[in-house]
Amino acid sequence: MAKIAYILLCHKDPDAIISQAEQLTAAGDCMAIHFDARSRDADYDRIRTALKDNPNVTFATRRIKCGWGEWSLVQATLYALQAAVDAFPRATHFYMLSGDCMAIKTAEYAHRFLDQNDRDFIESHDFFESDWIKTGMKEDRLIYRHYFNERTQSGRFYASFELQKRFGLTRDIPHDIQVMIGSQWWCLRRRTVEMILDFLRQRRDVIKFFSTTWIPDETFFQTLVRHLIPKHEIDNRTLTFLMFSDYGMPVTFYNDHYDLLLGQDYLFARKISPEAHDLKEKLGQLYSSEGVDFQISDEGRNLYSFLAGRGRVGRRFGQRFWETGNTLGAERELFLIVCKKWHVAKRLVDQIASETDIPCVEYLFNEQDTPLPDLGGIETTLLKRSRHRRAVIQMLFDHFETDQLVVCVDPSNADIVQDFCADQSKTHVLEIECEYSDEYLVGHARRVGLAGESTPAETVERLLPTIRNDMAYESEQIRNAGTEQYLRIRETADRTENEATIAEFLDVSEEKAQAVMRLDYLFVD
Repeated sequence: MAKIAYILLCHKDPDAIISQAEQLTAAGDCMAIHFDARSRDADYDRIRTALKDNPNVTFATRRIKCGWGEWSLVQATLYALQAAVDAFPRATHFYMLSGDCMAIKTAEYAHRFLDQNDRDFIESHDFFESDWIKTGMKEDRLIYRHYFNERTQSGRFYASFELQKRFGLTRDIPHDIQVMIGSQWWCLRRRTVEMILDFLRQRRDVIKFFSTTWIPDETFFQTLVRHLIPKHEIDNRTLTFLMFSDYGMPVTFYNDHYDLLLGQDYLFARKISPEAHDLKEKLGQLYSSEGVDFQISDEGRNLYSFLAGRGRVGRRFGQRFWETGNTLGAERELFLIVCKKWHVAKRLVDQIASETDIPCVEYLFNEQDTPLPDLGGIETTLLKRSRHRRAVIQMLFDHFETDQLVVCVDPSNADIVQDFCADQSKTHVLEIECEYSDEYLVGHARRVGLAGESTPAETVERLLPTIRNDMAYESEQIRNAGTEQYLRIRETADRTENEATIAEFLDVSEEKAQAVMRLDYLFVD
């Protein structure tokens, strides 16, 4: 039966490392840890102390300082790999992990999968013929020597590179080596690992070559496995589920991605948000579970590529796969209060919160400091909230354990209003129409950066008609957002008219609407 030795490269969050090691060794598997020498010795000592009585955990024979794109990452892996080979003679497979990875299958499933598939799992594409490298250096990664870190020593990195180019200081690739490239997250059989370590003891020239290539963790093991192992014994893929966004950044998974992750045809996933505590707890308990049946749909990557790539007409961002897979639900009601004067909307929602049992959230898509519960990290920035808007709102429904929710939205976010109006849930839109004095518009111009304190008065004055027209256009976009549940209260309307509108909007009694509107200073600047 398969027994996995996990090779963990990490540099932060000692508590998470301890938890990860305990979870993955609870089912009988093993782990060799390399903790970056750049990190605090106190954190390393804490990890060693916590795991010292665990016979299934060992540590790299040596700690070194690691840097992105450097040989140091490969060297650290080799130190941990050698430690694992020596410490765990019964390990049948060696699986490369980082601290951001978590199992999305049980140990029972992983062992059965590896027993049934006697192959090495590693991405291994031809370096020159494939399109694995989309942009930036390609051949230059190999034929020039790279001694400096591109991120921390960019000046020296590019000066050295340009100097070699100018004087033609190229070098040859080892003649018997076909360089391959792919993801650094692999799972190799014991025989393969032992062949690699033995090969390196004989071929110091290969180590010398790769030690001065750029980003060797994407080429070193990929090349050696293909050099030493017959092609039919290699499955050209990783067993770790990871994706890159349309911005070239790794896609991060949050609390609401549990079911999606379990449905993918992989054993692990990367990257799990550090703040996704619920997701981490569920996945941590999953690995040692027994008898779990997994329904593999494996749609994540294709859905993400399609939906993130096509965009949506009239909207800032393409809809993401976790948004389409998680509608708010037909039984839920979302009340959007749209107002350019934030203080007016905030006064109204304060009244709604105090007079009804409907939870209210202020400008979460516009104001970074809006009070929000812990949603696993997805709420930490405005960009995340906007891009994952449906997931955020769904999680707020779940957090408040309610089917009704009030949210404030700025009129500039017509795309957000349109998005929710297109959902299966019942979306109600209430626009607050305010009067805008010249003084208010001047202040608005300064708040949004159209004018500064030293901008001449005549320049600001010329801006005012444009700002008014822009606000009128935003209001028109909200009215055209596509909902039949659009209502409006106006600063110029009498109280009775606005109370009737609030009663219809919230579907509450006339008395309750009067209590909500019992604010003489609602529209006061």
